[in-house]
Amino acid sequence: MKRLMFGLVFLLAGSVSAQNAPELKYHSVPNFLKLPDTMYLGEVSGVAVNSKGHVFVFSRGNSTGPAYAASAAQLLEFGPDGKYIREIGRNLYAWSFAHAVRVDKEDNIWVTDKGSDMVIKFDPQGRVAMVFGRKQEASDESTEPLKHPKPPLPPVDGMFRQVTDVTWDSAGNAYISDGYINSRVAKVDKNGKWLKSFGEPGDGPGQLATPHSIAADAQGNIYVANRGNGRIEVFDSDGKYMRQIKIDTPFDYASAMPAIGNKPGPDAKGTMAPGSPWTVCITPGPNQVLFASDAFPGRLYKLSLDGKVLGVYGEAGKTLGQFGWIHEIACPSENEVFVGELLNWRIQKLTTEPVR
Repeated sequence: MKRLMFGLVFLLAGSVSAQNAPELKYHSVPNFLKLPDTMYLGEVSGVAVNSKGHVFVFSRGNSTGPAYAASAAQLLEFGPDGKYIREIGRNLYAWSFAHAVRVDKEDNIWVTDKGSDMVIKFDPQGRVAMVFGRKQEASDESTEPLKHPKPPLPPVDGMFRQVTDVTWDSAGNAYISDGYINSRVAKVDKNGKWLKSFGEPGDGPGQLATPHSIAADAQGNIYVANRGNGRIEVFDSDGKYMRQIKIDTPFDYASAMPAIGNKPGPDAKGTMAPGSPWTVCITPGPNQVLFASDAFPGRLYKLSLDGKVLGVYGEAGKTLGQFGWIHEIACPSENEVFVGELLNWRIQKLTTEPVR
């Protein structure tokens, strides 16, 4: 009976009626980044903005080696006007396969590398300040692509399996989404001490299937883009499950086209399902809003922190103002948003009118 009641409560908590939301009017700044003539972006997996308006781009560029074990990670800094400033961490030992970049309140730059299973904290000057995790040893004959056994192997404290993203609370604790295999969130303090992990693989309340992105609000609540389960999970700062957010906003399925690949079916689940969050970002206070994105129909969503969809941007495509798999969002304000795209090898700076 308890199990039946638990399932009923979860179903009721997870049932969300479709929310009509306005199409937001926005402008994509053309040719925002000014790259040197001999430099090119690869898949842009990460974008972040610091307190000075500098833009950090984590790209799967500078690629060398075979498709597996390539060095496909490059961290670049640009000024507020898009002018190129520098490359950070050139030839860094952790560079393998770029996933996300974030900037904390002290302007430290944090990157997560899915290929090396490492998280690196740089100080504002671009020097390595802290290192988390460890990549496989090149000399080990067992070094190979990580497998996805079911059930997964037990996670190991201090280590990651295809790590994805990082955020912080006001006390400086870091929360690291870990990731494609472990499907949990790690919590470490400001000095790098491992405190705990929470979440586990599964599809029940508080369980995760590819926690792909993570953000924190001003109260220290943690929002996890639970991509494989098609929802955003909300935890408190101690890892207690609070609630979920599901994005269910109508669109014209007949005319919608995927950015790449076959069109997902109308009842698709998981990563390619409409509204399945690939990334989350929360604006600074005092009136915080949340941004999220999906792969199909390829839109950017603006939500209140309680999950109400306030507006939607665009659709999948290749032209300016369309999106090709938004992989990370930087949201310094609700009316200025930066998106990094995998398929279109670019970031876009989007400016929009406030919703009234």
